[in-house]
Amino acid sequence: MYRSQTCGELRSSHIGSEVSLSGWVHKVRDKGFVVWVDLRDRYGLTQLVFDDERTQKELLEKARTLGRETVIKATGQVIERASKNPNIPTGDIELLVSSIEILNDSLVPPFTIEDDTDGGEDIRMKYRYLDIRRNPVKNNLIFRHKVAMEVRKHLSDQGFIEVETPYLIKSTPEGARDFVVPSRMNEGQFYALPQSPQTFKQLLMVGGMDKYFQIVKCFRDEDLRADRQPEFTQIDCEMAFVEQEDVLTAFEGLTKHLLKEIKGLDVADFPRVTYDEAMKRYGNDKPDIRFGMEFGELNDVAQHKEFNVFNSAELVVGIAVPGGNSYTRKEIDKLIDWVKRPQVGAKGMVYCRCNEDGSYKSSVDKFYDQNDLTKWAAVTGAKSGDLILVLSGKEHETRTQLSALRMELAERMGLRKPDEFAPLWVVDFPLLELDEETGHYHAMHHPFTSPKPGQLALLDTDPAAVRANAYDLVLNGNEIGGGSIRIHDKKTQEIMFKHLGFTPEEAKAQFGFLMDAFQYGAPPHGGIAFGLDRLVSILGGQETIRDFIAFPKNNSGRDVMIDAPSPIDDEQLKELNLKLDL
Repeated sequence: MYRSQTCGELRSSHIGSEVSLSGWVHKVRDKGFVVWVDLRDRYGLTQLVFDDERTQKELLEKARTLGRETVIKATGQVIERASKNPNIPTGDIELLVSSIEILNDSLVPPFTIEDDTDGGEDIRMKYRYLDIRRNPVKNNLIFRHKVAMEVRKHLSDQGFIEVETPYLIKSTPEGARDFVVPSRMNEGQFYALPQSPQTFKQLLMVGGMDKYFQIVKCFRDEDLRADRQPEFTQIDCEMAFVEQEDVLTAFEGLTKHLLKEIKGLDVADFPRVTYDEAMKRYGNDKPDIRFGMEFGELNDVAQHKEFNVFNSAELVVGIAVPGGNSYTRKEIDKLIDWVKRPQVGAKGMVYCRCNEDGSYKSSVDKFYDQNDLTKWAAVTGAKSGDLILVLSGKEHETRTQLSALRMELAERMGLRKPDEFAPLWVVDFPLLELDEETGHYHAMHHPFTSPKPGQLALLDTDPAAVRANAYDLVLNGNEIGGGSIRIHDKKTQEIMFKHLGFTPEEAKAQFGFLMDAFQYGAPPHGGIAFGLDRLVSILGGQETIRDFIAFPKNNSGRDVMIDAPSPIDDEQLKELNLKLDL
């Protein structure tokens, strides 16, 4: 056998035992009369020892030639370590080696396989199989496994059944572009890779499966951002005979279970805010509530004071920065420059210092007296020693800008602590969003989301006012899950398609199979999908999902390790009845 124990297993209780270990040479330290070799595998690291007194000369010389990352088998006796290392579990022992077998040599790695490596991100992505040997990446993948297992355990205990759905499906509009796959057997026709298993899980409810889940790959050909992958993993779930409260209760339970089992935290019931409330208080629909700095709307106390910048604005809104009065004028000017960057887009910023003596000093003292500024402090909740920062302009743009500033300040002030977890539900989203370019409405979630009870008729008179029977689960300023109660009857689904601009013929061609199924006793149903990559990274105290994916794509959507995507040869194109004119 290659090993009797792993490299992280041996303890003082094994002293005197004959064992075999296999792994990678992590480091060789040659002191002339003694050679130490650190041997590493997935489970840990064990020190091997070779010396003049107890080791055959040939074996000692062989140890000196071992290069980093060479794969070896070492057999010998476990002995007490003279100089113990309290920083590793195996630090009380070492292995006095009697024989070595080189299982495979290694080239010199392109970067050092250490926790703090000298390899940049690009080179580590190219040699990802080497990067996985490093503890930070290895431990992230093990952590992801633990989360996935706890998800499966909890949902199975709650009566959910894991069902696989197809990867080769029909292209349907779900908000992003599909990845398409040409069919060799059906000339000129294509499969699509699923953006989600949405219609299939609804069909499973029609099929009576009642409680379904799946940890599933999904694919979206979207414009890429720094932390978005073209393929990602969802915890996809659906339940029959439920209302919104049933779904929220079930998956709040799952989230509490994960926080308890993975992080050892007991969390109180999750707060709930409406979409409109979240936008008003935080400027976005996925607020981080680990800290304050809630928005204060200042229109009533800041307009009509001869300051035309505010008077002409649709919205004047501010936040109170705790302890911000300590900022120098230079630091405040840098914040003003920050909000004026193209990525944020503000034209400027007004500030007001809240002095310890109860007085106020603003950048617009020409227009506002102490009584006015006292009202600003009351609206924003500012206290002595704080700094009030105010933006103005069009309502939606200004909220977005102040939200970005709020998050930036929290980051700088260390308020976004990775070991604190603040979940909440955001509910009552708009059912439809207006595309300002086309003037048409599209579904804010997807076309199968039901309107709130009693609001269907509003689609004809005031579509923007219709609220969706939808909900998002937010954790630490990140949306980790989203779902809705679905439409489950053909007539309502037809009405929804009509308001989304589908002709009856288009709706039948795209979704006829689903509407046909609704005619055979479809139960009321709803569900949710969690982003597993995002959830795992947040539970792991990070916000970069690539660190928790075994073989991620880069910012351009490329796998630089295997060099994909890549061209295919002419013979394959011919078989697929495709022709590329480049």
